[in-house]
Amino acid sequence: MIIIGDVLSGTWSEGEHHLGLMQEWFGHQWWTSRSVLLLLTSLLVFSPLISFKRVDSLRFTSALSVGLAVVFVVITAGVTIVKIFNGSITTPRLHPNLADQTSFLKLFTTVPVLVTAYICHHNVHPIDNELKDPTHMKSIVKTSIILCSSVYIATGFFGFLLFGDHTQDDVLANFDGDLGIPYSSLINDVVRISYCLHLMLVFPIIFFSLRLNLDGLLFPYAIPIAFDNRRFFLVTALLMSFVFLGANFVPSIWDAFQFTGATATVSVGFIFPAAVALRDTHGIATKKDRRVSWVMIILAVSSSMMAIFSDIYSFFITNNPTST
Repeated sequence: MIIIGDVLSGTWSEGEHHLGLMQEWFGHQWWTSRSVLLLLTSLLVFSPLISFKRVDSLRFTSALSVGLAVVFVVITAGVTIVKIFNGSITTPRLHPNLADQTSFLKLFTTVPVLVTAYICHHNVHPIDNELKDPTHMKSIVKTSIILCSSVYIATGFFGFLLFGDHTQDDVLANFDGDLGIPYSSLINDVVRISYCLHLMLVFPIIFFSLRLNLDGLLFPYAIPIAFDNRRFFLVTALLMSFVFLGANFVPSIWDAFQFTGATATVSVGFIFPAAVALRDTHGIATKKDRRVSWVMIILAVSSSMMAIFSDIYSFFITNNPTST
């Protein structure tokens, strides 16, 4: 939802304001502010989609979201290729600029962001429970990872090649100026609209699993939430309120990814699965499984601590530049 707010109402990056779609089209109005646009999105788009009680009900919107992500990648790649042929792209910097200790430590803050991109564990069981043939789950997971990896790699490659050192934390913020090709303004709008719609359609899938897991944590002995309308509404309203407030007050998607990636994501993706394997209540884990589990936990804790330290250090250096 943070990225949706950035696309619709704009964002600040390094002291520069990047206009959102609504601000470009209609100017600065009270109803083009971030909070109002996110409220309208929550009421008109999210509310109907998150009201479904089966993840299977979101299959068509999920398929459409994948198509919109592909549209974003294809357009970005097309613009980059056109600019390569007309010679208007400069060679990007291929190595990080390690000017001081702060810039070196910032390298570690990218790890949580990368980890966050591949966290889909919480979606596995809800989808598996609704499959007619559960044996298809492995192929579904493999296909999803391959598809996501392809989109990530293509976006990163063509995005950095296109914008170089000016690439923003949220690359969509770069699509607010002249791309140096014909119909630049139209292309910018199509790119941002397609990806914004993609995020709107992806959100209900993530929210579905989040609501299901939170309900299981808070009410472990209650009947399934799908059969309790009152609890379904209360948990949904609570989560949406929390997400809405976070999207309004978190200053940057990079900050959100750094924090969640270094804490919750590392736990969900590495520490918790490894802990389950080490506990081995069914007695099926091998020695290799235990060794791998310990390695996962050690690497996860180490990278998490380093990322948190880097974030804190960068924060104090940014706010107290004279200390260096």
